[in-house]
Amino acid sequence: MPSVLPLTWLLCCLSFVLLLPVGSAEAKRKAPYRPQPDLRILSVSPSPMSYSLQNGPLHIAIAVELPKDLDGATILEVSSLISSPSKRSMRFLSNRQPVGGAAPPLPGQDASPESKGKPQLAVTLTWDGTDQNQKTVELGTYSYEVRAKLLAVGEKGPRTQMVSWPKRGTLEVKD
Repeated sequence: MPSVLPLTWLLCCLSFVLLLPVGSAEAKRKAPYRPQPDLRILSVSPSPMSYSLQNGPLHIAIAVELPKDLDGATILEVSSLISSPSKRSMRFLSNRQPVGGAAPPLPGQDASPESKGKPQLAVTLTWDGTDQNQKTVELGTYSYEVRAKLLAVGEKGPRTQMVSWPKRGTLEVKD
């Protein structure tokens, strides 16, 4: 006569599996707190805010705060991706410059205690109003995301040492 115990045990296990929640416990946990890196984008200022293609290029002024200890980093790379809402039209802008020209913060510019004495650099990215195919973009609202990286140059070329949190915004392309 077959034993009833294995069949009962199997049904019990099956009912337990069916009662488990669908998502895993790991997926429901909040992301751990990560402090902001010492490399910070202080401000992003597109000029002019309402961009017209007939007025020449758009200049994006970016103020970057560097860490006190550069730890061998010699290059600051600031990049921006400008994209249309549909992502069909986009343009990547980038600028690399040595960090040796970093200046101390201007008096009264940033009064936060953690940024006292940290060097700052101003970077300007220029957009000519064209997309990735060098075609003039259509009128409308475009989003941008700006990032900053500190790079150290080694035997195999530049290597990323630190990345800032991104700054995002929008700009309007008008007639």
